Amino acid sequence: MLSLMQAESGSSDEATLDALATLIDAYERKRFPIEQPDPIDYLKFAMDQRGLTVSDLVPFIGQPNRVYEVLSGKRGLSIQMIRRLHRGLGIPLEVLIAEPKRA
Repeated sequence: MLSLMQAESGSSDEATLDALATLIDAYERKRFPIEQPDPIDYLKFAMDQRGLTVSDLVPFIGQPNRVYEVLSGKRGLSIQMIRRLHRGLGIPLEVLIAEPKRA
């Protein structure tokens, strides 16, 4: 007997696998929702993953002092910064426009 993961396209096993995957996805979304990340935490993560420095963010955010203010949470992201970060670094807009989780 073939396992469901090896089901042939168009077979009843494939339909069963698809139904199970849909049910599991719905269950996980309800029981274990994933919150949007904090925009600044995401930006720091992207910097770390890509090996970026404060200087690398200057074209997107502005002068180094402004980059430091944004990264420390003292200054919010402006619309222009959000657009540049999205276009230049591919950071999702829904992450960048999320309300920061900081006080």
